[in-house]
Amino acid sequence: MRKLLAIVVFLAALSPAMALTPDEQLKDPALEQRARAISAQLRCLVCQNQSIDDSEAPLAKDLRTLVREQLSKGQSDAQIMDYVVERYGQFVLLKPQFTSETILLWGTPFAALLIAGAVLILRRRRAEVVPEAPLTEAEKRALQQAME
Repeated sequence: MRKLLAIVVFLAALSPAMALTPDEQLKDPALEQRARAISAQLRCLVCQNQSIDDSEAPLAKDLRTLVREQLSKGQSDAQIMDYVVERYGQFVLLKPQFTSETILLWGTPFAALLIAGAVLILRRRRAEVVPEAPLTEAEKRALQQAME
């Protein structure tokens, strides 16, 4: 049983490495390393939670090929990233840049935390502000009758 578990864990660890097929790899190791670094920063538009380097989706393969073609043409990493963003938008970046277009994306978590904190503070203050009213004479009589 332990051997089977070890094999499953080993294969699961290899699955991202299997996304890149041998026919996609560049012959120049330096260019291939740059291609892998760029691919790790780009989102698979099908999977959305994986980089194109990890994804086996056909579109991810097309994007990996595009990156390698651009590298082969002598483009810099920045030029390739700009080219891909121009074609697919900021969403293709796993870590979008902070711009006026993405301010909502970056600001939403902080705004949610601020709103939640304000709600908690207001609830606590509201609970402290409400004084306890004394019982009326009718309530006192009803209480006394209930206790007897």
